[in-house]
Amino acid sequence: MTTSNSLSRNEIRHVIRQKRQSLDETTQQQQSQRLASSLLNHPKVLTAQSIAIYLTNDGELNTDKFIHACWAQNIKTYLPVLHPFSKGHLLFLHYHEHTIMQRNKYHILEPKLNVLDVLPLEQLDIIFTPLVAFDKTGARLGMGGGYYDRTLSKWYAQKAKTNKPYPIGLAHDFQQVETIPSEHWDIPIPEIITPNHQFKFY
Repeated sequence: MTTSNSLSRNEIRHVIRQKRQSLDETTQQQQSQRLASSLLNHPKVLTAQSIAIYLTNDGELNTDKFIHACWAQNIKTYLPVLHPFSKGHLLFLHYHEHTIMQRNKYHILEPKLNVLDVLPLEQLDIIFTPLVAFDKTGARLGMGGGYYDRTLSKWYAQKAKTNKPYPIGLAHDFQQVETIPSEHWDIPIPEIITPNHQFKFY
């Protein structure tokens, strides 16, 4: 666990991103396999029909093996796409082996926008979220764009009424820190899974 009591949000991002980027390919592949095995036995995944996931970027935990396993089990997967008209928001588009991909303004691969491939957020069973760091309370630190905080804000406000989509954060084990300085827009998430641990916060 990284000590973070005296670090700012940006300093935490810098430290953890450096650690992620230093991982070798063998380690990434091993962690990817552990993650896939863990997620495929998760009760929420076992009953899911449609999930949102993301493609690995910036040393993030590799999701490829899990995505392909979902395809093999007929679980529909959806990827985040930057909303073309609503700044700072995401759409989720169906992702399969024939999806046409393109790079967004952050140079991250996403499906080419097609309104026929968009699934409303409330129809997703699970939304797997990337993160830079998390702490023992479930506080999640992202890259700073606020995309997932905005995406999850409605779920968070109504979580007593609905479980969909259920958010699960994915991270390397070393991305856990002691404390993340919180901001009013931060949305805590109920569960974070690493290759070796499962954390439930509420």
